[in-house]
Amino acid sequence: MKLKKILFILSFLICANAFSQILSSKLEKKTLALGEVNRLIIKIDNVHDLQVVAAPKNELLPFHFEEIKDSIGQNQNFYERKIEFSVYDEGKFTIPELEFNVGGKILKTIPYEIDVINTAQKADQINDIMNNKEVKLETKDYWELYKFYILAALAVIALIIAIIMFIKWGRKSKSSPVVATNQTLKELDSLKKKKYIEDGNFRSFYVELIEISRTFIAKQYHLPADVLLTDDLIDVMKKNNTISQENEKIVEDVFLRGDLVKFAKTFPDQVTMEKDFADIRDFVKRSSKDLEFENLRKDV
Repeated sequence: MKLKKILFILSFLICANAFSQILSSKLEKKTLALGEVNRLIIKIDNVHDLQVVAAPKNELLPFHFEEIKDSIGQNQNFYERKIEFSVYDEGKFTIPELEFNVGGKILKTIPYEIDVINTAQKADQINDIMNNKEVKLETKDYWELYKFYILAALAVIALIIAIIMFIKWGRKSKSSPVVATNQTLKELDSLKKKKYIEDGNFRSFYVELIEISRTFIAKQYHLPADVLLTDDLIDVMKKNNTISQENEKIVEDVFLRGDLVKFAKTFPDQVTMEKDFADIRDFVKRSSKDLEFENLRKDV
C-alpha cells in the first residue's frame, strides 16, 4: 500500500514538472572591462502556446546597462531571450530578478552581480596608429566647409539692408502727399455713394465732409485741424501760409457753412452741397501744388 502511494506521488510530480513552465537564465561573464560586451540568456520551457509578457525590447535591464541587442525567439513550447549589453561605469552592478508573466503565472530569474573594471593603466601610453597628415585645401574646399555660414551671413546683411530701406523710404512713401491725396479722394467717393445730397440729408453730409477734410489737412499740411475749432483753424492756416489763398477760401467757406448746418442755423440746397463737395475735391487734388511751392520757398 505504501509503495502505491509513493509511486502515485512520484507520478504526480513527474506530470506536474512535465506540464509546468521552467525558467532558466545564464550570464556569460560576471567580470567585465569597461565597454566589454556581455550576454544574458533567458529560457522558458513548456510554454504550451501561452503568451509570455515581459519588459519591451531594450528596456529589460536597469539604467547602467547599455543594451546593444535584444532578440526574442518563441515557438509552441519554448521561449528564449538573448540580450547583449555593455557597462561604461566602473563598480559593482546588479541585474535584479527579472519577471516574466506566462499565462498569468509570474516567473523570476535569479539576480546577478557584475564587477566592471577599468583595464587601462595610468602609465599606459596611447599612440596614434598613423601620424597626422597635412592636407592642402583649395578655394572650393573652403567654400564647401563654410558655405552655409557665408550664406547665412549674407542673408542677415540683406535683411538688415531691407529693414533700413523700409524705415528710410517705406514709411515716407506711406505718408507721402500722393498717398494722402489718393486716400482722401477714395473717402470722398465713398461719401458721394451714400447719396446724402440726393436725399437731402445735409447734416450727415457736412459732418462727414468736414471730418474727411480735417483729417486730410492734418495729414497733408501737418496742422492740428483735427483738434482746433473752425475759427482757430482758419486763423492758423492764414498765419502758417502753407495753403494757397484759393484753397484757404474754399476750406473757410465750407467749414463755416458746415458749422451753421450742424447747429441747424442754415439749410443748404442740393446745388450748394454739390458745389461744396466739388470744391473740397478740387482742393484735395491741388494740395500737392501747395506743398511743392512750400518746398521751393524753403529751399530759397
